[in-house]
Amino acid sequence: MNVLIVDDNPVIRTGLRVVLEAMEEVCSVLEASGGCAALRVVDENPCDLVLLDVDMPLMDGIATLDQIDDVPVVMMTDDGDPQTVREAMAHGAAGYLVYGDHTPTELAAAVRTCVSGGMVMSAPATQALNAEPIQDAKTPNALTPRERQLFTALGKGMSNGQIAQSLKLSEKTIRNYMTNLYAKLGVENRTEAALRWLELGE
Repeated sequence: MNVLIVDDNPVIRTGLRVVLEAMEEVCSVLEASGGCAALRVVDENPCDLVLLDVDMPLMDGIATLDQIDDVPVVMMTDDGDPQTVREAMAHGAAGYLVYGDHTPTELAAAVRTCVSGGMVMSAPATQALNAEPIQDAKTPNALTPRERQLFTALGKGMSNGQIAQSLKLSEKTIRNYMTNLYAKLGVENRTEAALRWLELGE
């Protein structure tokens, strides 16, 4: 796999590179010191995952995330602010890791999870996300009408592609909705969400 590290701090980039280069499945590690440079790298190189800092000058992580299509992006930062976490996940991030909360082994596992289509979050990010719950976060009452549509479709075993086609939306939009849906339901993946759908008798 090819992984892009985006961070304006060269020390952090070096530390992440060491972890990634120790993984057998990582073929190349690319680096960018800011959002604009990151977009150029993604355009010119095949990337399987982007590790993206939230707080960067000129173009911050959220703005950069909005312009990266079809590549899973994991936000990496020391900022566990609930609003920042929610904003990142709402904009389609595949994960949110807080520096200092994961070992090299855990980081490698998170990389593998996201490349295979999963979602990862550090404990501080999860706590921040749950610090300001949206109504009753584990029941359908908290869901918007669109999220309820997705919840039902997911419970029936439909793929993101099938849901996107049925609702006439892009797959990226569906992924964004799914991220919010998982957070509201208190689950980490579509399997757990489907089980919740069955439990609730939807």
